[in-house]
Amino acid sequence: MNPSDIVWPEIWQGLQDTLVMSGFSLVFTLLLGLPLGVLLFLTGKQQLLQHKGFYAVLSVVINFLRSVPFIILLIIMMPVTVWLIGTSIGIAGAIPPLVAAAAPFYARLVENVLREVDHGVVEACQAMGARRRQIILGALIPEALPGLLAAATVTAVALVSYSAMAGAIGGGGLGDLAIRYGYQRFQADVMVITVVLMVALVQVLQVAGDRLVLHFTRR
Repeated sequence: MNPSDIVWPEIWQGLQDTLVMSGFSLVFTLLLGLPLGVLLFLTGKQQLLQHKGFYAVLSVVINFLRSVPFIILLIIMMPVTVWLIGTSIGIAGAIPPLVAAAAPFYARLVENVLREVDHGVVEACQAMGARRRQIILGALIPEALPGLLAAATVTAVALVSYSAMAGAIGGGGLGDLAIRYGYQRFQADVMVITVVLMVALVQVLQVAGDRLVLHFTRR
């Protein structure tokens, strides 16, 4: 394949689409996943809002969403996506299933991070008469911030991978290019370029996330 035959404009557009898709999905994932994870933690055993039944139901729902393969989730969510967005293809059509897959994943990570916070911090706040909201926003979240940022980094990397799979149903981005040119038209060079760009994107996300974690880690 001649290098001049490589569709560079489409490749750069695919990179932009992947960035937009992953970026918006990450924002919505954090907005949904963080409260869900905090709620999971607070309703767990020996926590501020302990409620065995509620925790069990929420945990089952989150585990169910996490266990469904993303490619299947893309398909079964098409009617919901059309209802929400008006289309099930393109960047907009890929965002709802991306969020549905990543938010439960991030919520479980948030729960695990909060479990690592020293329970003495909560007890100290209670001894000083702090309310639940003050304990959560003033103690738990700040103490867990480095871990929450690390979890967000892991989720962002997962979203890049998910966005590539969204290309299988016309979601756009680098995954779509890899399928249309690299697989269907046997242009191996396009496949290699898309893979290299995605690896580079993941590396940038990981380095940026690690630096944020280091910055907010108390020494």
